[in-house]
Amino acid sequence: MSEKASSIRSVCVYCGSQPGRDPSYLAAGRALGRSIAAHGLQLVYGGGTKGIMGAVASGVLSNGGKVTGIIPEFLVDMEATRHSLGQLDELIVTRDMHERKHAMFERADAFVTLPGGIGTLEEIVEIMTWAQLGRHEKPMVFANVNGFWDPMLELVRHMREQGFIHTAHRVQPMVIAEIDDIVPAILEKLETVTDLDGADEVISRL
Repeated sequence: MSEKASSIRSVCVYCGSQPGRDPSYLAAGRALGRSIAAHGLQLVYGGGTKGIMGAVASGVLSNGGKVTGIIPEFLVDMEATRHSLGQLDELIVTRDMHERKHAMFERADAFVTLPGGIGTLEEIVEIMTWAQLGRHEKPMVFANVNGFWDPMLELVRHMREQGFIHTAHRVQPMVIAEIDDIVPAILEKLETVTDLDGADEVISRL
């Protein structure tokens, strides 16, 4: 059964635990955090306090928002500082990556991917896979800062054209370059309507 988000309360952000070489990546992380807080939403993320991860969390916390960090024990000292983790509203330490990803999915109503590395790519691809398999209909966004995700999006287009994305209508992430447009687009994407049976249906306006 597909899991739908009838309202947006929390946004899961996937991103790098490193800052990257372009200063705009960190700036984008902070800006997205500010926007999440400004719209009264909660951040769910990988718990890191360094790199872009730290920038997003800082952007939320410094603007009065709430943050849930989910991190496996073996990554605590690699992606975070234990002192900074104490500033989060909620910290969940998991046994492994699989448990972490499942917890992030369960607590999130939408997903945004900022620039990052292989781990970031793996996380959003898994979410896209679950969408393709009909396991959820939660909004997915590529924050395409300075065209960072263009090569990935071109690969997805290529796979679709070659017939390997068999339910392409389910794998339609939004691609948004302007950070301040992301949260409003997520909120706009979900409209709750009542169908003929009186059940809720999520439809896309984008």
